[in-house]
Amino acid sequence: MDRAAKAEFVATMGDVFSSTGVVVVAHYAGLTVADMQKLRREMKQAGASVKVAKNRLAKIALEGTDVASIAPLLKGPTLLAYSSDPVAAPKVAVDFAKGNEKLVILGGAMGVTALNPDGVKALATLPSLDELRAKLVGLVQAPATKIAQVVNAPAGKLARVFGAYAKRDEAA
Repeated sequence: MDRAAKAEFVATMGDVFSSTGVVVVAHYAGLTVADMQKLRREMKQAGASVKVAKNRLAKIALEGTDVASIAPLLKGPTLLAYSSDPVAAPKVAVDFAKGNEKLVILGGAMGVTALNPDGVKALATLPSLDELRAKLVGLVQAPATKIAQVVNAPAGKLARVFGAYAKRDEAA
């Protein structure tokens, strides 16, 4: 990497670190190229990204950002998974680590909050932003359905009462 490429990389990663919702740091030693491609594909489907970066350049890019607390984790062969959705990258990373023991989650950061490996796993168990939106829409729609049922119920009761009187008169 020449000096200009390094400067461009640091600027790009600085923008990523300042605009991302969450960053997960993991060791990837021993992963095959096929495993890395699978991880990248899963991350992309979830709306997240994976980057293998030189630790020294990543530390320079981290300076002055909210996620600067991950700098001590950048030792050895590390990869950075990040997403704007605070749940997407941790969820994919944790799921991938369950199926592949060579991916070891070291920790991460969500904004200014530093996360240990357990914190990343806890974040991965939360529902995604889309799931939360779906639940919220369901909660908003439920009262409207109940109101319609309550409004229609008296009319239905009246119809049954009139029907019962009519049957009684016919029988007599």
